[in-house]
Amino acid sequence: MIFTDINDNDVSYLLSPKAIRERSQEIYDLSLAGIGEFQINISRLDEVADYVLAVIKNNYPDLNIPFHSRWSHFQVGDIDRLKRLDEKLNHLSAYDKARAKLDLVLVSVLLDAGAGNSWCYFDKHCGQSFSRSEGLAVASFDMFMSGMFSSDKSQPLQVDAESLMSFNRQKLELGFQVSHNNPLAGLEGRANLISELGNTLNNNDDFKDNRPGNIIDFLTINYGEKLEADTILNSVLVNFGNIWPGRICINNINMGDLWAYSKLKSDDPLSCLVPFHKLSQWLTYSLIEPILEAGITVTGVEKLTGLAEYRNGGLLLDKQLIALKDKSNLSKSHLANSDLIIEWRALTIVLLDKIAENIRDKLIMSEAQLPLAKVLEGGTWWAGRKVAKTLRNTGAPPLKLNSDGTVF
Repeated sequence: MIFTDINDNDVSYLLSPKAIRERSQEIYDLSLAGIGEFQINISRLDEVADYVLAVIKNNYPDLNIPFHSRWSHFQVGDIDRLKRLDEKLNHLSAYDKARAKLDLVLVSVLLDAGAGNSWCYFDKHCGQSFSRSEGLAVASFDMFMSGMFSSDKSQPLQVDAESLMSFNRQKLELGFQVSHNNPLAGLEGRANLISELGNTLNNNDDFKDNRPGNIIDFLTINYGEKLEADTILNSVLVNFGNIWPGRICINNINMGDLWAYSKLKSDDPLSCLVPFHKLSQWLTYSLIEPILEAGITVTGVEKLTGLAEYRNGGLLLDKQLIALKDKSNLSKSHLANSDLIIEWRALTIVLLDKIAENIRDKLIMSEAQLPLAKVLEGGTWWAGRKVAKTLRNTGAPPLKLNSDGTVF
């Protein structure tokens, strides 16, 4: 789907958290009115919030919750891998250390779409196996530490365009221990994302060293050392937009995680377009920690939205806050561009905000004290995994997703 001669402000809007919330709210309102595939059982909101709050208190009894990000996954198995990384980077300046960590986390997040039910990664350093997001995190961490993303053997702890452009499915299979008996979902899509990242960096004059970690230079040169979180998100979307599969293009800009929802169509050709920018927001949350460590201030994290993915969305379905009108859809496989999946994701965005607000009320905490990013990290994502494991031994999401490894 291609749009041309669109006002630049309209394009910028569709790349914003504001658009994610507003378009999702439009779909939520339609669902409440009985239009769509889901029924909303808002009377269950308080019960679901209690469930999430119990998970938060179990995970963080003192409520000292970090932001939702990739970094906690690197520590799975009670192994302090980040200490090992810091020891290797200690000789670097604060900015160079941040560049290396941004290199790592950017590639790791792009490889973080759902792994499927059968894949796992064996960590030879501790003798344990890890699956799903944690397994993907450790696999990408080990690849980074071994220099697999660097073309300069004297500088292994970096990611650069030359190495990424030659990245392929075979390298990913090797690094992620993929085999016939250990299949990884969306293999081709993941490999293409990484190689496209290399091409994008190679063609971006703003990234002087052709490294993804140069985003810290782009941000500070253009916006100074006091940043808004949505500025970081916009920089991610603008600088890395071309890595995504070509779905919807506006004014020659690849819009990434943006979808056409048929029930929102009007005379305005853009009215049906619904953004989620899930991986880009997950990446933004994950970039904040190294940026802060470099001495840069980041504010406005609360402007970012929840992540429209299968753990958060699965929580809503499994706890019956939303329900499919046609139960046969539970046994069908669904594409990311289907109206059903777009509606599910939009309801997830709206209801995550409502769950967070309910939990703040229970704890008598403000949004500044308990932003959505902490509710996601402390509770909803883990609660979604917990209830999925309770209901299905594999821990699979309640809906079957036909994923290419670039969305979920």
